[in-house]
Amino acid sequence: MIAPAARRTFRLASVVALSVALAYGLAMPLPFMAPLFAVLLTATPAPPPGPKGLLKLLVLVAVTLGIGLVLNPLLLNYPITAVLIIAAGLYLSTYLSVGKGKGLVGTLLAVGLTMIPAAGLMGYALASSVVNSLLIGIAVTVACQWLVQPLFPEPPPAGPKPLPPAADHERAAWLALRTVLIVLPPVMLAFTNPGLYMPTIMKSVMLAQQGSTISARAAGRELIGSTFLAGVYAMAFWFALKLLPNLWMFFLWMLLFGLHIGSRLYGVVASRHPPSYWVNVFVTMLILVGPAVQDSTGDDVYREFLVRFTLFVLVTLYAWGAIVALEWLREGRDGRRTIPPMTSPSI
Repeated sequence: MIAPAARRTFRLASVVALSVALAYGLAMPLPFMAPLFAVLLTATPAPPPGPKGLLKLLVLVAVTLGIGLVLNPLLLNYPITAVLIIAAGLYLSTYLSVGKGKGLVGTLLAVGLTMIPAAGLMGYALASSVVNSLLIGIAVTVACQWLVQPLFPEPPPAGPKPLPPAADHERAAWLALRTVLIVLPPVMLAFTNPGLYMPTIMKSVMLAQQGSTISARAAGRELIGSTFLAGVYAMAFWFALKLLPNLWMFFLWMLLFGLHIGSRLYGVVASRHPPSYWVNVFVTMLILVGPAVQDSTGDDVYREFLVRFTLFVLVTLYAWGAIVALEWLREGRDGRRTIPPMTSPSI
């Protein structure tokens, strides 16, 4: 009998690896988005959505990402108004994640408000292509979950489902405001050169979701540490793939790295870091490895990787500094130490 933590590790690694094989094998646009959403949708232990659930999820994605398409002409003609709308949307997305417990909705809304308008600055056709690739990527992810779930099913809960903790609306509002101040400047910088900064936008969104639930004291260790470790893993993955660069080895290496990270995410191997740390490591590694595989068709992959990783580190340093500065200002205003913010739920 396989322990629940081991099942979750095998399930996560298998779904991510299978989504890699399908996304790159079918030559999907932005193929690295499929394994990225595989991590986001599979990391939390739960059975996959059924056909109706998948349809609802795709409608949700279409609506949240469609908001970005609507913002494209506004961003071109009335940039200040568009930026204010994006800031309000980022506030709402984090409030939904932290205050209402709707993490997936908040993440999708943040992506729709940042990544899609940036792609639209390069052309409406590109923005539409990004939306389509995200929809296809999520559909591929759920299909992979359906294939893997019978092999490593999630055991039924031992007791009644615990009640969610009471929402602290004041704290959620503050964390949402803090997130806007963390993620908006890097996104505005990305608007100046979307082609260069597009992966940075996704990294900023993930930092916003991760940074909204950690204290200033833990921010440096978790944000900076996970980013650097993801860079090490990405380089190791790339050189391992170079030994025999084909789709099968891509699948097998992703499965191996997924098992390694998943075992620490679910506690099969003891780790002093919380689950959110390992989710960020996995997602950042995918954002680094995926474009590098595409760059290998002609561009200088090492230069592009170095530029991308440097931008990730700078964005992460800014997020850490912003968290520390904002918490210091808040403590000074209140005249007392703030209670440490709510921690990420354990997996």
